[in-house]
Amino acid sequence: MRAVVRRGKTLVVDDMAVPRPGAGQVLVKTLACGICGSDLHALHHAEALADIARRSGAGEFMDPAKDIVFGHEFCAEILEHGIGTEKTLKAGTRVVSVPVLVGPNGVETVGYSNRVPGGFAENMVLSEAMLLEVPNGLASDAAALTEPLAVGLHAVNLANLETAGVAVVIGCGPVGLAVIAALKARGFGPVLAADFSPVRRASAEAIGADIVIDPAVSSPYGRWSEFAVPANGGERGMVEMMGGVPRNAVIFECVGVPGMLQKIIEGAPTNAQIIVVGVCMELDQIEPAVAITKHLDLRFAYAYTPIEFAQCLHYLAEGAVNPANFITGNVDLAGTPAAFEALAKPQSHIKIIVEPGR
Repeated sequence: MRAVVRRGKTLVVDDMAVPRPGAGQVLVKTLACGICGSDLHALHHAEALADIARRSGAGEFMDPAKDIVFGHEFCAEILEHGIGTEKTLKAGTRVVSVPVLVGPNGVETVGYSNRVPGGFAENMVLSEAMLLEVPNGLASDAAALTEPLAVGLHAVNLANLETAGVAVVIGCGPVGLAVIAALKARGFGPVLAADFSPVRRASAEAIGADIVIDPAVSSPYGRWSEFAVPANGGERGMVEMMGGVPRNAVIFECVGVPGMLQKIIEGAPTNAQIIVVGVCMELDQIEPAVAITKHLDLRFAYAYTPIEFAQCLHYLAEGAVNPANFITGNVDLAGTPAAFEALAKPQSHIKIIVEPGR
């Protein structure tokens, strides 16, 4: 089969053996697979990812010195069942899956493993127990958005929206847009979104952001009174003295660059909740005293649950999320290396989908 292989710090299209499904596994044909920001980073900094995985307790999940086939945001078609499968979903069924494979080596992370290929290959093996059938005739490239949308939904589910007067999303790349989509799917508003890119601001507005801000023009942190959110302890105390219940701000950090978290801490109003979704791969520095003085609630979000993953497939299938607001390009395997280069410049693209059979 053909696959896009990370070899060293480059991507090459090469032939490799078709994987064989083991017990409880199925062989699938990859129909569509999104390029994730983590893939962009892993191309040049896989060693750092592997080191962080070890120090975070995830163990050894890939050897950067060996070939890796990326791709964990996928939709596929069942071709063949391995031994010990229930065959509930027949050959020809289109499916999505949480990108993990259970096998004799334990749990493999599909797309970040040397032993099993990810979605930038014509074929993969997946665990039958993890498969979800794609419903309602949902297009394959749209179904591939299930995984990145689940990241946003998980972050939103960590937030205390019941006391929130406004949600602020800093950064409108795929992660930020997924957060906005999840907020609107849950019926929350107002949502304020900020990004320097006009392409991403337009997508944020199309997805449902109530207010969109260019940080080069105005600050996303100076409008708390518009949402009845006390900006400081004095304002909060006045609301409480008058018998009111102060509203809070929930701020989603979806950029993941050094210095951004400190900027949000300084700009946040008192008692705000900050959900960190952007993955900063470098050392960063914050001033805890500022966060302490403001009584800020700082929380970090990563990945999602299988239930959240299934909920996002439902959102897409029922039309609660429009995939057209995310997908800005489709390429075949040969076009994947150039797509990686294009995505490194966020002005023109948001999500590019690789279609191995294109």
